[in-house]
Amino acid sequence: MTGEKETITCPFDFSEALEFDPVLAELMRRDSPARIRLPYGDADAWLITGFDAVKQVTTDHRLSRAGIVGLDYPRMTAEPIVSPESINVMDPPHSSRVRHLASQAFTQPRVDAMRPRIGRLADLLLGEMEREGPPADLVRHLSDPLPQHTVLDLLGIERQEWPRIQESVHQLLVTGADNKDTAATAKADLTAYFAKLVEQRRDSPGDDLISAMAAARDGEEQLDDRELAVMTLMLALSGQDTATCQISDITYLLLTRPELMDHLRRRPETLTDVLHELLRHIPFRKGVGIPRVALEDMELDGVRIRTGDFVHVSYLTANRDPERYPNPHVIDLDRPTSPHMTFGWGGHRCIAMPLAMAELEVAIGRLVERFPGLRLAVAPEEVRWDTKTIRRFPLELPVAW
Repeated sequence: MTGEKETITCPFDFSEALEFDPVLAELMRRDSPARIRLPYGDADAWLITGFDAVKQVTTDHRLSRAGIVGLDYPRMTAEPIVSPESINVMDPPHSSRVRHLASQAFTQPRVDAMRPRIGRLADLLLGEMEREGPPADLVRHLSDPLPQHTVLDLLGIERQEWPRIQESVHQLLVTGADNKDTAATAKADLTAYFAKLVEQRRDSPGDDLISAMAAARDGEEQLDDRELAVMTLMLALSGQDTATCQISDITYLLLTRPELMDHLRRRPETLTDVLHELLRHIPFRKGVGIPRVALEDMELDGVRIRTGDFVHVSYLTANRDPERYPNPHVIDLDRPTSPHMTFGWGGHRCIAMPLAMAELEVAIGRLVERFPGLRLAVAPEEVRWDTKTIRRFPLELPVAW
Protein backbone atom coordinates (compact mmCIF):
# COMPACT_ATOMS: atom_id res chain seq x y z
CA MET A 1 0.00 0.00 0.00
CA THR A 2 1.13 3.53 -0.72
CA GLY A 3 1.43 6.21 1.96
CA GLU A 4 1.51 9.99 1.44
CA LYS A 5 1.79 11.06 -2.20
CA GLU A 6 2.61 14.25 -4.05
CA THR A 7 -0.38 16.23 -5.29
CA ILE A 8 -0.64 16.88 -9.01
CA THR A 9 -2.40 20.08 -10.10
CA CYS A 10 -4.93 19.18 -12.80
CA PRO A 11 -6.67 22.08 -14.55
CA PHE A 12 -8.12 19.54 -17.03
CA ASP A 13 -8.53 22.37 -19.55
CA PHE A 14 -7.50 20.39 -22.64
CA SER A 15 -9.99 20.91 -25.47
CA GLU A 16 -8.22 20.10 -28.72
CA ALA A 17 -10.81 18.54 -31.03
CA LEU A 18 -11.48 14.98 -29.81
CA GLU A 19 -7.89 14.18 -28.89
CA PHE A 20 -7.42 12.51 -25.51
CA ASP A 21 -6.22 14.79 -22.69
CA PRO A 22 -2.46 14.07 -22.31
CA VAL A 23 -2.66 14.76 -18.55
CA LEU A 24 -5.33 12.08 -18.16
CA ALA A 25 -3.32 9.74 -20.39
CA GLU A 26 -0.29 10.21 -18.13
CA LEU A 27 -2.36 9.65 -14.95
CA MET A 28 -3.84 6.41 -16.28
CA ARG A 29 -0.34 5.05 -17.03
CA ARG A 30 0.64 5.26 -13.34
CA ASP A 31 0.88 2.12 -11.23
CA SER A 32 -1.41 3.49 -8.52
CA PRO A 33 -4.00 6.26 -8.04
CA ALA A 34 -2.74 9.85 -7.98
CA ARG A 35 -3.58 12.70 -5.61
CA ILE A 36 -4.96 15.57 -7.69
CA ARG A 37 -5.85 19.23 -7.13
CA LEU A 38 -8.75 20.59 -9.20
CA PRO A 39 -9.59 24.23 -10.10
CA TYR A 40 -12.24 24.58 -7.35
CA GLY A 41 -12.73 23.18 -3.85
CA ASP A 42 -10.64 23.31 -0.69
CA ALA A 43 -9.20 19.78 -0.74
CA ASP A 44 -7.26 17.35 -2.89
CA ALA A 45 -8.75 14.10 -4.16
CA TRP A 46 -7.69 10.63 -5.20
CA LEU A 47 -8.17 9.85 -8.90
CA ILE A 48 -9.15 6.30 -9.86
CA THR A 49 -8.62 5.47 -13.54
CA GLY A 50 -8.86 1.70 -14.25
CA PHE A 51 -12.15 0.10 -15.32
CA ASP A 52 -12.42 -2.43 -12.49
CA ALA A 53 -11.31 0.07 -9.84
CA VAL A 54 -13.80 2.67 -11.12
CA LYS A 55 -16.49 -0.01 -11.02
CA GLN A 56 -15.59 -0.72 -7.38
CA VAL A 57 -15.80 2.97 -6.42
CA THR A 58 -19.24 3.36 -8.01
CA THR A 59 -20.65 0.37 -6.10
CA ASP A 60 -18.84 0.56 -2.70
CA HIS A 61 -21.11 1.71 0.17
CA ARG A 62 -18.05 3.04 2.05
CA LEU A 63 -17.71 5.80 -0.56
CA SER A 64 -20.57 8.30 -0.37
CA ARG A 65 -21.92 10.87 -2.80
CA ALA A 66 -24.38 12.17 -0.17
CA GLY A 67 -21.44 12.88 2.15
CA ILE A 68 -20.14 15.69 -0.09
CA VAL A 69 -23.27 17.85 0.41
CA GLY A 70 -22.37 21.06 2.25
CA LEU A 71 -18.63 20.57 1.66
CA ASP A 72 -16.44 22.66 -0.65
CA TYR A 73 -15.55 19.52 -2.56
CA PRO A 74 -12.93 19.36 -5.37
CA ARG A 75 -14.60 20.04 -8.72
CA MET A 76 -14.34 21.55 -12.21
CA THR A 77 -17.01 24.28 -11.98
CA ALA A 78 -17.17 27.39 -9.76
CA GLU A 79 -20.74 26.60 -8.62
CA PRO A 80 -21.56 22.94 -7.86
CA ILE A 81 -23.87 21.78 -10.67
CA VAL A 82 -25.92 19.35 -8.60
CA SER A 83 -28.63 20.27 -6.10
CA PRO A 84 -28.28 18.69 -2.62
CA GLU A 85 -31.56 16.82 -3.26
CA SER A 86 -30.43 15.49 -6.64
CA ILE A 87 -30.30 11.76 -7.31
CA ASN A 88 -26.66 12.37 -8.30
CA VAL A 89 -25.74 12.97 -4.64
CA MET A 90 -27.90 10.30 -3.02
CA ASP A 91 -26.71 6.98 -1.67
CA PRO A 92 -28.57 3.66 -1.52
CA PRO A 93 -31.12 2.81 -0.28
CA HIS A 94 -32.66 6.29 -0.79
CA SER A 95 -31.20 6.65 -4.29
CA SER A 96 -32.40 3.13 -5.18
CA ARG A 97 -35.98 4.13 -4.37
CA VAL A 98 -35.83 7.38 -6.38
CA ARG A 99 -34.04 5.72 -9.31
CA HIS A 100 -36.50 2.83 -9.39
CA LEU A 101 -39.48 5.19 -9.45
CA ALA A 102 -38.04 7.68 -11.96
CA SER A 103 -36.71 4.97 -14.28
CA GLN A 104 -40.26 3.74 -14.82
CA ALA A 105 -40.58 6.71 -17.20
CA PHE A 106 -37.61 5.39 -19.26
CA THR A 107 -38.31 1.71 -19.75
CA GLN A 108 -37.50 0.42 -23.23
CA PRO A 109 -41.20 0.10 -24.21
CA ARG A 110 -41.84 3.71 -23.09
CA VAL A 111 -38.80 4.99 -25.01
CA ASP A 112 -39.81 2.97 -28.09
CA ALA A 113 -43.18 4.73 -27.90
CA MET A 114 -41.33 8.09 -27.85
CA ARG A 115 -39.33 7.30 -31.02
CA PRO A 116 -41.96 8.57 -33.47
CA ARG A 117 -41.95 11.97 -31.69
CA ILE A 118 -38.14 12.07 -31.78
CA GLY A 119 -38.23 11.07 -35.47
CA ARG A 120 -40.72 13.83 -36.32
CA LEU A 121 -38.58 16.45 -34.55
CA ALA A 122 -35.44 15.22 -36.36
CA ASP A 123 -37.19 15.23 -39.76
CA LEU A 124 -38.45 18.77 -39.20
CA LEU A 125 -34.98 20.01 -38.26
CA LEU A 126 -33.22 18.22 -41.13
CA GLY A 127 -35.90 19.41 -43.56
CA GLU A 128 -35.21 22.98 -42.50
CA MET A 129 -31.46 22.44 -42.94
CA GLU A 130 -32.03 21.01 -46.43
CA ARG A 131 -34.23 23.96 -47.43
CA GLU A 132 -31.64 26.50 -46.29
CA GLY A 133 -29.03 24.63 -48.33
CA PRO A 134 -25.30 24.13 -47.82
CA PRO A 135 -23.10 25.09 -46.14
CA ALA A 136 -25.11 24.58 -42.97
CA ASP A 137 -24.11 24.47 -39.31
CA LEU A 138 -25.11 21.03 -38.04
CA VAL A 139 -24.83 22.19 -34.40
CA ARG A 140 -27.45 24.90 -34.94
CA HIS A 141 -29.71 22.75 -37.11
CA LEU A 142 -29.56 19.39 -35.32
CA SER A 143 -27.20 18.80 -32.38
CA ASP A 144 -28.41 21.69 -30.23
CA PRO A 145 -32.13 21.66 -30.92
CA LEU A 146 -32.94 17.94 -31.17
CA PRO A 147 -32.07 16.73 -27.62
CA GLN A 148 -33.30 19.99 -26.08
CA HIS A 149 -36.56 19.98 -28.02
CA THR A 150 -37.01 16.27 -27.32
CA VAL A 151 -36.61 16.50 -23.54
CA LEU A 152 -38.60 19.73 -23.21
CA ASP A 153 -41.32 18.30 -25.47
CA LEU A 154 -41.43 15.06 -23.45
CA LEU A 155 -41.55 17.04 -20.17
CA GLY A 156 -44.58 18.84 -21.59
CA ILE A 157 -43.06 22.33 -21.30
CA GLU A 158 -44.69 25.10 -23.34
CA ARG A 159 -42.65 25.96 -26.44
CA GLN A 160 -42.42 29.68 -25.56
CA GLU A 161 -40.57 28.72 -22.35
CA TRP A 162 -37.86 26.72 -24.15
CA PRO A 163 -35.35 29.54 -24.89
CA ARG A 164 -35.34 30.75 -21.27
CA ILE A 165 -34.79 27.24 -19.91
CA GLN A 166 -32.06 26.50 -22.46
CA GLU A 167 -30.20 29.69 -21.49
CA SER A 168 -30.42 28.96 -17.74
CA VAL A 169 -29.25 25.38 -18.25
CA HIS A 170 -26.26 26.56 -20.31
CA GLN A 171 -25.24 28.95 -17.50
CA LEU A 172 -24.93 25.99 -15.12
CA LEU A 173 -22.30 24.28 -17.30
CA VAL A 174 -19.82 27.18 -17.65
CA THR A 175 -16.54 26.65 -15.77
CA GLY A 176 -15.27 30.24 -15.24
CA ALA A 177 -15.05 31.60 -11.65
CA ASP A 178 -16.84 34.79 -12.73
CA ASN A 179 -19.90 32.68 -13.56
CA LYS A 180 -20.56 31.54 -9.96
CA ASP A 181 -23.35 34.02 -9.09
CA THR A 182 -25.00 33.66 -12.51
CA ALA A 183 -24.98 29.87 -12.20
CA ALA A 184 -26.40 29.96 -8.66
CA THR A 185 -29.23 32.27 -9.80
CA ALA A 186 -29.94 30.06 -12.85
CA LYS A 187 -30.15 26.94 -10.65
CA ALA A 188 -32.52 28.64 -8.17
CA ASP A 189 -34.75 29.95 -11.00
CA LEU A 190 -34.94 26.54 -12.69
CA THR A 191 -35.68 24.71 -9.44
CA ALA A 192 -38.49 27.15 -8.62
CA TYR A 193 -39.89 26.90 -12.16
CA PHE A 194 -39.94 23.09 -12.12
CA ALA A 195 -41.42 23.01 -8.58
CA LYS A 196 -44.38 25.03 -9.87
CA LEU A 197 -44.69 22.79 -12.94
CA VAL A 198 -44.74 19.64 -10.77
CA GLU A 199 -47.52 21.15 -8.67
CA GLN A 200 -49.58 21.78 -11.81
CA ARG A 201 -49.05 18.20 -13.10
CA ARG A 202 -50.10 16.72 -9.76
CA ASP A 203 -53.42 18.57 -10.13
CA SER A 204 -53.79 18.07 -13.86
CA PRO A 205 -51.67 15.17 -15.24
CA GLY A 206 -50.99 14.89 -18.96
CA ASP A 207 -49.14 12.71 -21.47
CA ASP A 208 -45.64 13.81 -20.39
CA LEU A 209 -42.62 12.57 -18.43
CA ILE A 210 -43.37 14.65 -15.31
CA SER A 211 -46.86 13.15 -15.10
CA ALA A 212 -45.43 9.67 -15.75
CA MET A 213 -42.87 10.07 -12.94
CA ALA A 214 -45.53 11.54 -10.64
CA ALA A 215 -47.74 8.51 -11.30
CA ALA A 216 -44.92 5.98 -10.72
CA ARG A 217 -45.58 3.73 -7.72
CA ASP A 218 -43.73 1.01 -5.86
CA GLY A 219 -46.26 -0.25 -3.33
CA GLU A 220 -47.06 2.85 -1.28
CA GLU A 221 -43.89 4.65 -2.42
CA GLN A 222 -43.89 7.55 -4.87
CA LEU A 223 -41.69 10.59 -5.62
CA ASP A 224 -42.49 13.68 -3.58
CA ASP A 225 -42.77 17.14 -5.17
CA ARG A 226 -39.21 18.19 -4.33
CA GLU A 227 -37.73 14.96 -5.70
CA LEU A 228 -39.79 15.37 -8.87
CA ALA A 229 -38.68 19.00 -9.37
CA VAL A 230 -35.00 18.11 -8.96
CA MET A 231 -35.39 15.09 -11.27
CA THR A 232 -36.99 17.35 -13.89
CA LEU A 233 -34.07 19.79 -13.60
CA MET A 234 -31.64 16.90 -14.06
CA LEU A 235 -33.47 15.78 -17.21
CA ALA A 236 -33.49 19.34 -18.59
CA LEU A 237 -29.74 19.47 -17.93
CA SER A 238 -29.21 16.18 -19.75
CA GLY A 239 -31.09 17.61 -22.73
CA GLN A 240 -28.38 20.24 -23.15
CA ASP A 241 -25.66 17.89 -22.17
CA THR A 242 -24.54 14.46 -23.30
CA ALA A 243 -26.73 13.83 -26.36
CA THR A 244 -26.23 17.39 -27.68
CA CYS A 245 -22.45 17.08 -27.59
CA GLN A 246 -22.41 13.52 -28.83
CA ILE A 247 -24.44 14.15 -31.99
CA SER A 248 -21.80 16.69 -33.02
CA ASP A 249 -18.84 14.62 -31.83
CA ILE A 250 -20.04 11.44 -33.57
CA THR A 251 -20.79 13.31 -36.81
CA TYR A 252 -17.35 14.96 -36.67
CA LEU A 253 -15.70 11.52 -36.42
CA LEU A 254 -17.82 10.11 -39.25
CA LEU A 255 -16.90 13.05 -41.50
CA THR A 256 -13.18 13.10 -40.68
CA ARG A 257 -12.67 9.32 -40.81
CA PRO A 258 -14.27 8.17 -44.08
CA GLU A 259 -13.84 4.47 -43.24
CA LEU A 260 -16.32 4.91 -40.36
CA MET A 261 -18.92 6.53 -42.58
CA ASP A 262 -18.35 3.87 -45.28
CA HIS A 263 -18.93 1.12 -42.72
CA LEU A 264 -22.19 2.72 -41.56
CA ARG A 265 -23.47 3.19 -45.11
CA ARG A 266 -22.59 -0.40 -46.07
CA ARG A 267 -23.99 -1.90 -42.88
CA PRO A 268 -26.70 0.39 -41.47
CA GLU A 269 -27.93 -2.47 -39.28
CA THR A 270 -24.76 -2.04 -37.15
CA LEU A 271 -25.70 1.55 -36.19
CA THR A 272 -26.23 0.82 -32.48
CA ASP A 273 -22.93 -1.09 -32.13
CA VAL A 274 -21.06 1.64 -34.04
CA LEU A 275 -22.52 4.30 -31.77
CA HIS A 276 -21.45 2.42 -28.64
CA GLU A 277 -17.87 2.07 -29.89
CA LEU A 278 -17.75 5.78 -30.76
CA LEU A 279 -19.26 6.68 -27.37
CA ARG A 280 -16.59 4.59 -25.65
CA HIS A 281 -13.85 6.32 -27.62
CA ILE A 282 -14.99 9.96 -27.45
CA PRO A 283 -13.62 12.05 -24.55
CA PHE A 284 -17.05 13.59 -23.96
CA ARG A 285 -16.06 15.84 -21.07
CA LYS A 286 -13.08 17.45 -19.37
CA GLY A 287 -11.55 15.92 -16.29
CA VAL A 288 -13.93 14.44 -13.77
CA GLY A 289 -17.49 14.77 -12.46
CA ILE A 290 -18.90 14.48 -8.93
CA PRO A 291 -16.61 12.93 -6.28
CA ARG A 292 -17.38 10.60 -3.39
CA VAL A 293 -16.11 10.90 0.18
CA ALA A 294 -14.73 7.99 2.21
CA LEU A 295 -16.90 7.14 5.25
CA GLU A 296 -14.16 4.97 6.76
CA ASP A 297 -10.51 4.07 6.23
CA MET A 298 -10.13 1.61 3.37
CA GLU A 299 -7.72 0.23 0.82
CA LEU A 300 -8.52 0.92 -2.82
CA ASP A 301 -6.45 0.02 -5.87
CA GLY A 302 -3.28 -0.26 -3.78
CA VAL A 303 -3.57 2.98 -1.78
CA ARG A 304 -4.82 3.76 1.73
CA ILE A 305 -7.90 5.99 1.58
CA ARG A 306 -8.62 7.74 4.89
CA THR A 307 -11.98 8.74 6.33
CA GLY A 308 -12.97 12.11 4.82
CA ASP A 309 -10.78 11.72 1.70
CA PHE A 310 -12.43 12.65 -1.60
CA VAL A 311 -12.29 10.11 -4.41
CA HIS A 312 -12.84 10.99 -8.06
CA VAL A 313 -13.19 8.50 -10.91
CA SER A 314 -12.49 9.04 -14.59
CA TYR A 315 -14.99 7.38 -16.90
CA LEU A 316 -12.79 8.55 -19.79
CA THR A 317 -9.76 6.55 -18.67
CA ALA A 318 -11.96 3.57 -17.73
CA ASN A 319 -13.25 3.60 -21.32
CA ARG A 320 -9.63 3.37 -22.52
CA ASP A 321 -8.43 0.70 -20.08
CA PRO A 322 -6.21 -1.67 -22.14
CA GLU A 323 -7.02 -4.59 -19.82
CA ARG A 324 -10.67 -4.33 -20.85
CA TYR A 325 -10.38 -3.01 -24.42
CA PRO A 326 -7.43 -4.25 -26.53
CA ASN A 327 -5.88 -1.31 -28.45
CA PRO A 328 -8.19 1.05 -26.51
CA HIS A 329 -7.19 4.21 -28.38
CA VAL A 330 -8.26 2.68 -31.70
CA ILE A 331 -11.86 2.88 -32.96
CA ASP A 332 -12.61 -0.76 -33.78
CA LEU A 333 -16.08 -1.21 -35.25
CA ASP A 334 -15.72 -4.98 -35.02
CA ARG A 335 -14.83 -4.86 -31.32
CA PRO A 336 -16.96 -7.36 -29.35
CA THR A 337 -19.73 -5.45 -27.56
CA SER A 338 -18.76 -4.69 -23.97
CA PRO A 339 -20.49 -2.12 -21.73
CA HIS A 340 -18.69 1.24 -21.47
CA MET A 341 -18.90 4.01 -18.87
CA THR A 342 -20.00 6.98 -20.96
CA PHE A 343 -23.38 6.93 -19.19
CA GLY A 344 -21.81 6.21 -15.80
CA TRP A 345 -21.92 2.99 -13.79
CA GLY A 346 -23.55 1.43 -10.77
CA GLY A 347 -25.94 3.44 -8.63
CA HIS A 348 -25.37 6.60 -10.64
CA ARG A 349 -25.67 5.26 -14.17
CA CYS A 350 -27.84 7.65 -16.21
CA ILE A 351 -31.48 6.56 -15.86
CA ALA A 352 -32.33 8.30 -19.15
CA MET A 353 -29.73 6.31 -21.13
CA PRO A 354 -32.43 4.53 -23.22
CA LEU A 355 -33.76 7.96 -24.27
CA ALA A 356 -30.26 9.31 -25.06
CA MET A 357 -29.52 6.25 -27.21
CA ALA A 358 -32.84 6.62 -29.04
CA GLU A 359 -31.99 10.26 -29.80
CA LEU A 360 -28.54 9.33 -31.10
CA GLU A 361 -29.85 6.45 -33.23
CA VAL A 362 -32.57 8.64 -34.75
CA ALA A 363 -30.30 11.68 -35.29
CA ILE A 364 -27.31 9.86 -36.80
CA GLY A 365 -29.44 7.30 -38.65
CA ARG A 366 -31.63 9.95 -40.31
CA LEU A 367 -28.65 12.19 -41.08
CA VAL A 368 -26.63 9.46 -42.81
CA GLU A 369 -29.67 8.20 -44.73
CA ARG A 370 -30.96 11.61 -45.83
CA PHE A 371 -27.64 13.17 -46.90
CA PRO A 372 -25.59 10.51 -48.76
CA GLY A 373 -23.01 13.10 -49.87
CA LEU A 374 -22.56 14.70 -46.42
CA ARG A 375 -19.10 16.20 -45.86
CA LEU A 376 -17.36 18.84 -43.78
CA ALA A 377 -17.56 22.25 -45.44
CA VAL A 378 -14.26 23.37 -43.85
CA ALA A 379 -10.91 21.74 -43.16
CA PRO A 380 -11.01 19.72 -39.89
CA GLU A 381 -8.47 22.06 -38.27
CA GLU A 382 -10.80 25.02 -38.92
CA VAL A 383 -13.60 23.59 -36.76
CA ARG A 384 -13.90 25.68 -33.56
CA TRP A 385 -14.24 23.78 -30.26
CA ASP A 386 -15.78 24.73 -26.93
CA THR A 387 -13.21 25.81 -24.33
CA LYS A 388 -15.45 27.31 -21.64
CA THR A 389 -17.56 24.44 -20.29
CA ILE A 390 -16.83 20.98 -18.89
CA ARG A 391 -17.94 19.39 -22.18
CA ARG A 392 -15.99 18.57 -25.37
CA PHE A 393 -17.85 19.54 -28.54
CA PRO A 394 -17.55 21.70 -31.68
CA LEU A 395 -19.16 25.16 -31.40
CA GLU A 396 -20.06 24.90 -35.07
CA LEU A 397 -19.92 22.03 -37.52
CA PRO A 398 -20.24 23.41 -41.07
CA VAL A 399 -21.41 20.68 -43.45
CA ALA A 400 -22.25 20.45 -47.16
CA TRP A 401 -23.84 17.72 -49.35
